[in-house]
Amino acid sequence: MGLADWVFPGFLFIVGMAIPFALSKRFTRGDHIADISRHIITRWISLIVIGVLMLNSTRVNAELTGLSMNLWALLMYVAVFLFWNDYPNARERIYTVAGYKLAALAILIYLVFKFRSGEEINNGSLITGWWGILGLIGWSYLVTAFTYMLFRDSIWKTVMVVFFFLALNILSSLRLLNFLDPLQPYLGVLIGGNTPFIVLTGLLAGVILKKLKSAENSNIIPIFIALGVLCLISGFVLRRWFIISKIWATPSWGFICSGISFLIYILIYWIVDIKGKKAWAGFIMPAGRHSLTTYLAPSVLYHLFWMTNLPILFYKQSQSPAIVIAGSIIWAVAMAGLTALLARFNIKLRL
Repeated sequence: MGLADWVFPGFLFIVGMAIPFALSKRFTRGDHIADISRHIITRWISLIVIGVLMLNSTRVNAELTGLSMNLWALLMYVAVFLFWNDYPNARERIYTVAGYKLAALAILIYLVFKFRSGEEINNGSLITGWWGILGLIGWSYLVTAFTYMLFRDSIWKTVMVVFFFLALNILSSLRLLNFLDPLQPYLGVLIGGNTPFIVLTGLLAGVILKKLKSAENSNIIPIFIALGVLCLISGFVLRRWFIISKIWATPSWGFICSGISFLIYILIYWIVDIKGKKAWAGFIMPAGRHSLTTYLAPSVLYHLFWMTNLPILFYKQSQSPAIVIAGSIIWAVAMAGLTALLARFNIKLRL
């Protein structure tokens, strides 16, 4: 297990932590259950759609589709930014914004009908497959958001749901849920249990944090450290039966990643909330505020570089670890800067 194996579950944990605070604001301002449910479902569908399109962008057969893989992907990303952009003064510019969204929809429909992979699976058309990164987030967000809708700030009821999906993850890893195989193409993410388990662990962290902060409880740090250590120990105990594997989405990997997330969060909490040192993180604030833009914008650049054969990403092929690490850090900082620049031009995705 390396650093990269924690990045995705680290983000999943953050998604779960954010849900109690985000939905509580909606409850406080008087939003109806139906409106909040509609918001959750809309966001879920959006993540599923973008995730599936991204998953299939590498399957394009240029000869059969009539478009190169890079061109198909670029058009897809342009449409995604047009459709899901957070337009300023949208209510005052309703016809203009509607025009952008209709144009984006037309592009996406065109790309879907033009798509051919040349593979036998699904007659060469789009596949849902493993749903892509955003699709995995979408399914897990759906379960976690409705869990909070049902149980609000109840720690023990949230723990029960966490353990339910942990049990699914264990049973699935032991291949004891094979009788549910007919449902795998549709509900495989939920049946596998791992991704929802990690997001729900983040939800539990968010609920605990929300309750302790509202009560001005000073036990946040020791509680989070204890939970982090408990998760790490659980992961290494489960390692006796399940290898630590991101690819296989094992419960040992999920526990260890959640343990790391608990400990990293409480370190940042101590630095920022307790010590009041925030300036060091200022340059990545736009990336955190517009995380979906930060995630998708680099993909546009990737395809542009591949189309033009510009050797911008040379560091990825280097045999020197120092060059690979330095290049990755420079690229990450540059992408945070790109997100800030795009936000200045009102290009910022919001689902």
